[in-house]
Amino acid sequence: MDTYFLMQLINGLSVGMIYALIAIGFTLIFGVLNVVNFAHGEMYTIGAFAGLVCINMIHAPLAIIIVAALVAGGLSGIGLERIAFKPFRRFQDEASLKSRAMREATLLSSLAVSIIIKEVIQHFFGAEMQTIPGQYMLNNPIQVGPLSLSSGQFLILGSSILMLGGLQYVLYHTRIGLSIRAISNNPLGAKYVGLSVDKTIISTFAVGSMLGGAAGIMVGLYYGAIFPTMGFTPSIKAFVAMVMGGLSSIPGAVICSLILGVCESLATNYLTQGWSDMVAYSFLIVTLIFFPQGIFGSRRERV
Repeated sequence: MDTYFLMQLINGLSVGMIYALIAIGFTLIFGVLNVVNFAHGEMYTIGAFAGLVCINMIHAPLAIIIVAALVAGGLSGIGLERIAFKPFRRFQDEASLKSRAMREATLLSSLAVSIIIKEVIQHFFGAEMQTIPGQYMLNNPIQVGPLSLSSGQFLILGSSILMLGGLQYVLYHTRIGLSIRAISNNPLGAKYVGLSVDKTIISTFAVGSMLGGAAGIMVGLYYGAIFPTMGFTPSIKAFVAMVMGGLSSIPGAVICSLILGVCESLATNYLTQGWSDMVAYSFLIVTLIFFPQGIFGSRRERV
């Protein structure tokens, strides 16, 4: 197989893993609340800037930087839920939970918080790009046979696999994971059997936002620069992957994220970088036309 093709394939898998970490947050939150969190991309940005603060202030090692991004993302996710989503959960009857007006209000609320977060970050750090110190950048070349890879690709692939494996363990082998799956399946039924819906939703936001924060700092360390609006494009691609996967299917979101990442990477062989971004939107259009429930989605609701 052609060496250049293999390198592009690995690049695509790395990008796809970043999309997957963000898409899982979208999917988890949609599963428990049945709404889209349009401030989720800012958790990605907050994680990146939290890592930069650790680098500049305490010169922390890599492991501490990633942990700081995880913690910052989780805490920001909890705050986001309290501010943008909690006020709209005062009514817990079935009609309110399925109300289109409630969904639209929550969507606009999360969008407003997203704008505020961007403005706050720009106020404290400025609108220009912030560079990562050279000694922290993960672009050291690693030769694997005929392939020339970088340390950042290994970090992204390895860390993403570990985090996805940890998420699966949490969802299927812990009480909080059981609660998340129960509320995703039937929120009213879960409430009637005694599950704490409020605590479970907070945990869901924390877990999803932690993954987004970790993705942000890994991308920052790999590319060597971060900026206040860096979460917009990856979150759009992750949202497309979530829709393709069926809105509430975590395996579907991961698989579709990898498909998007690989297709975008291979598309650069035939298209310029700007046009390769059209790959994701083309997939979205095809999905909405031919798979209205998503490729891996159930038939209970159309996308």
